[in-house]
Amino acid sequence: MSPAPLARLADRDDDYARLGLKRGQVEPWEDGMRTSGGRGSYEWWYFDSHLDDGSSLVITFYTKWMLKPKGPEAPMISADLDRPGKPTLHIVVHAKPDEFSASQERCDVRLKDSYFRGDLHTYQIRLASDELTAEVELVGQVPSWRPATGCTYFGAHEEHLFAWMPAVPQGRVTATLTEKGAAPRTVTGVGYHDHNWGDVAMSKLMNHWYWGRAQAGPYSVIASYIWAEAAYGRTELPNFLLAKDGKVVADQSSKTRLVLEDLTTDAQSKKPVANRVIYEYTQDDQTRYRVIFQRSQTILDYELADMAKGFLHILARVARMDGAYLRFSGTVTVEKYVGGQLAERASDPGIWELMYLGHVE
Repeated sequence: MSPAPLARLADRDDDYARLGLKRGQVEPWEDGMRTSGGRGSYEWWYFDSHLDDGSSLVITFYTKWMLKPKGPEAPMISADLDRPGKPTLHIVVHAKPDEFSASQERCDVRLKDSYFRGDLHTYQIRLASDELTAEVELVGQVPSWRPATGCTYFGAHEEHLFAWMPAVPQGRVTATLTEKGAAPRTVTGVGYHDHNWGDVAMSKLMNHWYWGRAQAGPYSVIASYIWAEAAYGRTELPNFLLAKDGKVVADQSSKTRLVLEDLTTDAQSKKPVANRVIYEYTQDDQTRYRVIFQRSQTILDYELADMAKGFLHILARVARMDGAYLRFSGTVTVEKYVGGQLAERASDPGIWELMYLGHVE
């Protein structure tokens, strides 16, 4: 008998019962605050969008820096506005614990004059900063989803947890953006929102991952592939959702295979990067899908140590922390094969990421 995996997606009946979840049904409280916010936990609510004018906007509300869950609550917002022909506008808003609140009943997160709120279908997000004010509405086009329970357990006794729940796998975005010294402008596009939380530093559990979401013609896709750290058997953890015209057509992650092509070394982070990230999903003997992320450019390239502030930054450097976060833009293509023949093909712009928390193997 083979040993039990040291990391697994919680998908058994007893997992659902213990977590109070229902198979195939996401409820509003699941997008509410799922941790205490105190020592030994972290949590964030993430939004990204690809806008019709060629811009991309990403906004994330955090209870604290995800690599320091042992620390006290230290709420913050991170935002990035990428505009064609201009440098990326990167914004960080820090707040005191008494300037932050989050409901346990639904997504209703407030930080100073900013908020992130919604009901699994319609969301309002406001970012208030000196450099940029953003007023965003996100309206879901694909139902909320999670891979099984959305929870992955790590350890021989399943002592650690990382959870992920895409509340809006794809939605229509209307955003009014006011940059410092400029008049407001309203743009539309396609967006996404997910919710993540855990109980130990992600760098202790995961070595690296690819993650991306996109719209390609009538298709919506969310795909990720996580490699656990050595202590958890280098377990590979795929997650995959493919919807067509708002209806899920493929979401059994165990049927997913990852192919990385045209590997190169990123000049800044020194991490290996695949110019083509391909998810292959075999639905049955006749039908399979390929989702191809073809990189055009790297739009963000951070060393994780530089995301820490003050004394934490010094500690990260002393510890030789070499984690990196890279965000890419390019073309995402969905191909459907029936009986070995290409039956459908659709392409559109997309955004995806590579996160390295550990050392390169």
